[in-house]
Amino acid sequence: MTAVEERRLDHTLLALADPTRRAILRRLMESDARVTDLAAPFAVSLNAVSKHIRVLERAGLVTRRVAGREHHLRFDPRPLDAAAEWIAAQRAFWEPRLDALAAHLVARRDAEAARPPARPERRRRGVPKGRRGR
Repeated sequence: MTAVEERRLDHTLLALADPTRRAILRRLMESDARVTDLAAPFAVSLNAVSKHIRVLERAGLVTRRVAGREHHLRFDPRPLDAAAEWIAAQRAFWEPRLDALAAHLVARRDAEAARPPARPERRRRGVPKGRRGR
């Protein structure tokens, strides 16, 4: 992965990390919307929603079309493809290793369960514990 691709992935994952931005994306997946319409359901200022939208735009998940004073936004799913590919690669790398670790731990637990219990050490009468074997 090139540095540019990594930076794009970072922007995408950062954009998806916030529940407000995910809610904005869910709304835009239904249809294009004006910024003011997107801001209506949130208990934050229009300025705060605009900041969230800028993060989504920087990630390439949202495109903006200006018509006069109105700003119309559209969802663009293409950056999600790179994120999905990265996640799939991580899964392919880690799943076999974690499965092997789980199998090892189960085998170890089973081996310990099959081992007879250790016999307690017998103390000799009259000899203090620290003076044995002298």
